[in-house]
Amino acid sequence: MTEPATPRVRFLIGGVQKGGTTAMAHCLAQHPRVLLPVRKEAHVFDAPDFDEGWTGAEIDRRYAAHFDATGDGRLTGDATPIYCLHERFVQRIARYNPQMRWLLLLRDPVERAISQYHMERARGDERWPLLPALLLERWRLRGHRDDFSAGSPLRHHAYRLRGDYARQLDALYRHFPRGQVLVLRSDAFRQQPHAVMTRVYAHLELAGPVRLPERTEMFEGDYTPPSRGSPVMAVARWLLRGERRRLRRGHGIAFE
Repeated sequence: MTEPATPRVRFLIGGVQKGGTTAMAHCLAQHPRVLLPVRKEAHVFDAPDFDEGWTGAEIDRRYAAHFDATGDGRLTGDATPIYCLHERFVQRIARYNPQMRWLLLLRDPVERAISQYHMERARGDERWPLLPALLLERWRLRGHRDDFSAGSPLRHHAYRLRGDYARQLDALYRHFPRGQVLVLRSDAFRQQPHAVMTRVYAHLELAGPVRLPERTEMFEGDYTPPSRGSPVMAVARWLLRGERRRLRRGHGIAFE
């Protein structure tokens, strides 16, 4: 079977969970030349039944069910934030399309972890209070670091691991040139969406002007986050101090 000349998916909003990827996808969807999955996240490369022997054409067939249009010349992307979490997903993507363009939105890892925790609580997948959940994470993930099943602790309880951005960036740069990876801050996107989307358009080689929806919400959730000076926040920041330090020292990105 002949492989397609151009991979179907050419860019990814590949991370991070609870970092504003839904808002980014909503903004990109305003551009007439961009095509994204109907339900935003296709979850092709992290699928539990992913076969390492799949060809590009077979991966394209898996993707086809997630789009409402094909072959119309638009720039096709995917917005599945777990893709940056595990290097095996990155390797699969590199084999599929070595020219893939990445968009990464990095949120303060402490705020991100708390947001994910409340999402898992709301879904019924978390029973521990916040701080014990953070403390127990390494024990819960033991033996599950390569477990991609739907109910895996890797998917539901990797609060600190998902915030270890230095490890994720190191993995990305092992498989893709830095010029194909655009790293953005979620706080900048929230405060200056037009300026951030201008950078995104340039990275994806999209013609302007920048189109934004009338209303873009970020970090929505049915919970009240702890104040920055609260004891809970202080302990959470202490627990994630290593992740924040590695990011600052390895990549010059600081969340203080």
